[in-house]
Amino acid sequence: MRWTLKTAPNLSLVDELSEVLSIDKVLSSLLIQRGIHTFDQAKKFFRPSLDDLHDPFLLKDMDIAVSRIEKAIANNENILIYGDYDVDGTTAVSLVSSYLKTITNHIATYIPDRYDEGYGISTQGIDFAADHDFSLIIALDCGIKAIEKVNYASKKNIDFIICDHHKPGDKLPKAVAVLNAKREDCSYPFDELCGCGVGFKLIQALASKRGQTLEDLTQYLDLVATAIAADIVPITGENRILTYFGLQVINSNPRNGIKAIIQGVKKNILTITDVVFIIAPRINAAGRMKHGNYAVELLTEMDYETAISFAASIEKFNIERKEIDKKITYEALQQIEAADEKEKFSTVVYSEDWHKGVIGIVASRLIETYYRPTLVFTKSGDKLAASARSVKGFDVYDALEKCSEFIEQFGGHKYAAGLTLEPTNYAAFKNKFEEVVASSIERELLIPEITIDASLELSDINPKFFRIIQQMGPFGPQNMKPVFTTTSVRDNGYGKTVGSDKTHLKLNIIYGADQKTYNAIGFGLGDKMKFIENDFDIAYSLDENEWNGNTSIQLLLKDLKKPSDLDSSF
Repeated sequence: MRWTLKTAPNLSLVDELSEVLSIDKVLSSLLIQRGIHTFDQAKKFFRPSLDDLHDPFLLKDMDIAVSRIEKAIANNENILIYGDYDVDGTTAVSLVSSYLKTITNHIATYIPDRYDEGYGISTQGIDFAADHDFSLIIALDCGIKAIEKVNYASKKNIDFIICDHHKPGDKLPKAVAVLNAKREDCSYPFDELCGCGVGFKLIQALASKRGQTLEDLTQYLDLVATAIAADIVPITGENRILTYFGLQVINSNPRNGIKAIIQGVKKNILTITDVVFIIAPRINAAGRMKHGNYAVELLTEMDYETAISFAASIEKFNIERKEIDKKITYEALQQIEAADEKEKFSTVVYSEDWHKGVIGIVASRLIETYYRPTLVFTKSGDKLAASARSVKGFDVYDALEKCSEFIEQFGGHKYAAGLTLEPTNYAAFKNKFEEVVASSIERELLIPEITIDASLELSDINPKFFRIIQQMGPFGPQNMKPVFTTTSVRDNGYGKTVGSDKTHLKLNIIYGADQKTYNAIGFGLGDKMKFIENDFDIAYSLDENEWNGNTSIQLLLKDLKKPSDLDSSF
């Protein structure tokens, strides 16, 4: 594990901000690292406002999209809301369809079958629209590369509005409107919206034409926050505002589907971490194990008892998903070992029997063992389909572009992508991908990294300090929960491994002349027990521990090492 300490900000700036805000210098340093240098910037950061959301009409084609939808409503046209089968897609479909149903009854939804249709816009989906007299399709979280499919729809007199956030290709589909902040000809101020976020901008624009305010739309923000968390987009700018208010909705008055998912959770306040690990996987499980329609039905259900029933079914899908991804991960690790590929620069594995719905999760699991760009393939019809995941700092989308001669189609982001290819091209692709990664990846990127925000004296941790740290959330990419390091700490002699398999580390850390004890937990750090016999250094974040009705601050350990290791690691 590499420990990388962020460059300390200019001391005079730290002093100045600390004085203006009346906060600890460590805290002002954290804010400066996040681009916050003034009182007004700090105010906006700590007190997000819906008023700071951008005008949706700054998105290229938004005026055209709104006009086309208004025309469809006026003429009683049937509108099909079409979206991908993952969390971002199903939340986006749920959001846009539920809003439009407050205006017109001529709304239906469509989620493609992961196995029969694959990712994105499908011929089957367009045929469904044609057969059921839909003249307008609003595509969410997909479609930016669906040039041929949009042309096919046009021949059937079906218009498309595409709302996407994936990187466009050289050409855009000939849709009525293409809403995507990543378009080269789009000057929208924020280009990191997720698919559901683009959907929200669309209803924001529609609502403004109907005299509605942003406050009228807050009920939809639980969906947006869930999508942002699940899609791992930066939680900065608009995303941070949307997540901030979305979490408020989740914790106060969530829609029935989300309420049903969290009804057994024994926490008073859910955080973005809870959304990532509790809400999102269950929504995802529907599309992974059965069909994304289950997720849309859950998220749009108006009757709570029915939602409870839907949630119970989806929970079964989630349990099944866990068992399957555990089995496939084991088989993939065995395959790597049998092929003597433990020392390669990339991981590419394949079995025709692997469940297509979980290969993305398996790819992430494999990175936990072999920290390198990873692709997991399975059979999909007469093609091979793969999910790609990357390591911090390496652009897997760019790497796939360099292997495009062997790929039928691909799409995605810097750290996650999907692709299909002909079975006959698998071996050649695997060799080419390894060649591309080996020649372009910086060797240090193959070692997991902990980025440390600041050194901290444990004695500086107090309720006010912790409260301000909490107010820096919601946390996520580009606004991560602060990680600190403290040197030369000791265990009080009662440190132990915990958990059914003894993989976790529970410590009572002694620090300073007063010998005050600090509770610490390190998940997955059981193998570090050997370091605690003498002084050691820790990397950690601050967490809240609830036990028997009592709440306390604890250290959430990321790593620990001998003091002699530390300097060489920075």
